[in-house]
Amino acid sequence: MHHLISKLAAAFCLCSGTGLCAAADAPFPSRPIRMVVPFSAGGGTDVVAREAGQKMAELLGQPVVVDNRPGANGIIGAEAVARAAPDGYTVLLTIASQSIAPAVYKKLPYDSLKDFIPVSLIATYPYVFVTPPNLPPKTFREFVAYAKTKPGQLSYASSGNGSGPHLGMELIEGATGMQMVHVPYKGAANANGDLIGGQVQAMLNNFLAGITLIKGGQLRALAVTSAKRSTAMPDLPTLAESGYPGLEVLGWYGMFVTAGTPPEVVAKLSEAAAKSASSPGVVARIGGDGAIPVGSSGPEFNRFFRAELTKWAAVAKKANVTLD
Repeated sequence: MHHLISKLAAAFCLCSGTGLCAAADAPFPSRPIRMVVPFSAGGGTDVVAREAGQKMAELLGQPVVVDNRPGANGIIGAEAVARAAPDGYTVLLTIASQSIAPAVYKKLPYDSLKDFIPVSLIATYPYVFVTPPNLPPKTFREFVAYAKTKPGQLSYASSGNGSGPHLGMELIEGATGMQMVHVPYKGAANANGDLIGGQVQAMLNNFLAGITLIKGGQLRALAVTSAKRSTAMPDLPTLAESGYPGLEVLGWYGMFVTAGTPPEVVAKLSEAAAKSASSPGVVARIGGDGAIPVGSSGPEFNRFFRAELTKWAAVAKKANVTLD
């Protein structure tokens, strides 16, 4: 009898110590899921996370709580997920900076391939090539010609060193032969202020940050960077239509989970994330920002992500972009 009591006591201690006794047998998810967004509240990524998270919560039957961890181009938030328990209760919703960081930073606190499992590509989005309205060029082709008469004299803004708009402009410079000076800002809002004022002459803007300013006439849009025209601004020609076939710069929203998460948990998250991408609320919300819902499977996103890593590594090397 004494032996039985001590066994029960030991089992109880083990249980109460972890608090996971009941949860261990419960199917995933049996408690709230934390969705880490490595950017500030109110930005494009945050908006997508909240919309997708709400739909995922409905599908999974558990709350999805958005946790904003901004800083260092998404690296701080990504590191939090890389270090999280591999149980599926912490997910990362991030952008293309996840594939750019390994190309530009000398040292990262994680390995982008080994420390994460791609869950789903939620959506892709184009950028808009914008200039101040008082600049002579009215089209992208005219801008390229104008810039070539002033090598090293024009500057372009970006939302930060090593950001998607920064590397995207490096890609465009390489393809067109323009030589401009990069001026990094802390976020798109600050960059837009100087762009409107004419202190900088161009920028790759996302629709979310730029569409109101474009419609208000404070910025002039010259081209969209996707292969097809955007439903958000159907009159705007693509870079390809502007004389540069095959030139495309896409941003994206994707979901990752910590490496080592059980495959069946990843599959459940992947299915919910993919379904959330095509839900009417998410489609309506991100469509207005020029984003195109994808909702891929994990393996599809894995292939896409690896291709992105390769592409940005080549761009960073060619442009000699390195950050500490």
